[in-house]
Amino acid sequence: MSKKNNDNTSKSLLWKLLRKHISASQLVGFSLASLIGLTIVILAVQFHQDVKPVFDDEESFIRKDYLIVTRKVSTAKTFLGGSNEFKPQAIAEIEAQPWCRKVGKFSSNDYSLYATMSVGSMGQSMETMMFFEAIPTEFIDVTDRDWKFDPEHPEVPVIMSRDYLSLYNFGFAASQGLPQVSEGIVSSVPLLFTFRGNGRSETLKGRIVGFSNRLNTIVVPEEFMKWSNERYGSGVERDPSRLIIEVNSPGDVKMQRFLDDHGYQVAGDKLQQGKAHYFLNLVVTIVIIVGIIISLLSFFVLMLSIFLLLQKNTKKLQDLLLLGYSPAQVSKTYINMVAAINAAVLVVAVIIMLVSRASYMSMLKSLGTDGGNIIIALIVAVIIMALITAGNIIAIKRKINSLWIHSS
Repeated sequence: MSKKNNDNTSKSLLWKLLRKHISASQLVGFSLASLIGLTIVILAVQFHQDVKPVFDDEESFIRKDYLIVTRKVSTAKTFLGGSNEFKPQAIAEIEAQPWCRKVGKFSSNDYSLYATMSVGSMGQSMETMMFFEAIPTEFIDVTDRDWKFDPEHPEVPVIMSRDYLSLYNFGFAASQGLPQVSEGIVSSVPLLFTFRGNGRSETLKGRIVGFSNRLNTIVVPEEFMKWSNERYGSGVERDPSRLIIEVNSPGDVKMQRFLDDHGYQVAGDKLQQGKAHYFLNLVVTIVIIVGIIISLLSFFVLMLSIFLLLQKNTKKLQDLLLLGYSPAQVSKTYINMVAAINAAVLVVAVIIMLVSRASYMSMLKSLGTDGGNIIIALIVAVIIMALITAGNIIAIKRKINSLWIHSS
């Protein structure tokens, strides 16, 4: 027990002796700079996590973005008979771009097609000409166990754009006095598809198996498209006039320049959303870099303060080492001080981040998102302060050890 008391007394005397030349203003300056830098970094990280769901349509760890690309239709091509199809060389060039992950080709029906649907309680039916398109299944955002085609038991599974149902409910049905229908009702309504071509006229049953937000078209399985084109069409595979491209980010400046240079256009407002997302990432990156720079400057401010302090106490420190105090004992005094300051900075920065987050979350909730997880921002805060503290400790130990070597 007496040994523990002696150790505590020794530590207390050592602290009283060394703290005389500690500059409170320098420590306050370091603390403020470190607090500002860390708060900027973790607040930027958290804001990015909270805003990201507003831009992301798909809930995945790594977001996938899809663009539907066509060639621009010009007056010259219309009257002179130019082609708007994508040749294999053009597709290969797109696949070689760094922003491109995968490319899928649209194929379409090569025959006349009519669809009949029963609507209303009086057995009314609606018939219209229509079209089919097909793309690889990996690009489809609707999954269904019936998404397949068996020529032995031909029934046509169809995925329809959700926009088409909205047009029917709020446009056609409203103007014609027809009932509005839900997705579930439409999926249960029997469909009949009439195929005409190659001297054949046949009718097959069909069923809507899902509605797509990604694809503004009527999609059937690729195996059905191949089978029907061979049976009712020419059977000759044509170059696609539309492509679906999985990209890293639709706001990539290089990608937009490539599309413009080649006369390609993107369906919908995906590029505009991508620009906003790209701009958000750019701004957050700049803010994080500024915060890291401020944190590094605060680190050097503290190190400068400690080195000046050690320089003032050089004679005193050497005397302590000669009296039997080990370099570890002397270093521990400054290390405890630095660790306490950094821990306080970490706690205050997290509190400021949480308070700031609470102030903007009400606005984000009005956009339909509950924000992101705060774990990532907390991990970033701990890692930054751990690295800064480790750097401080290493520098202090090296300085004390150098004094000990000179005093030996």
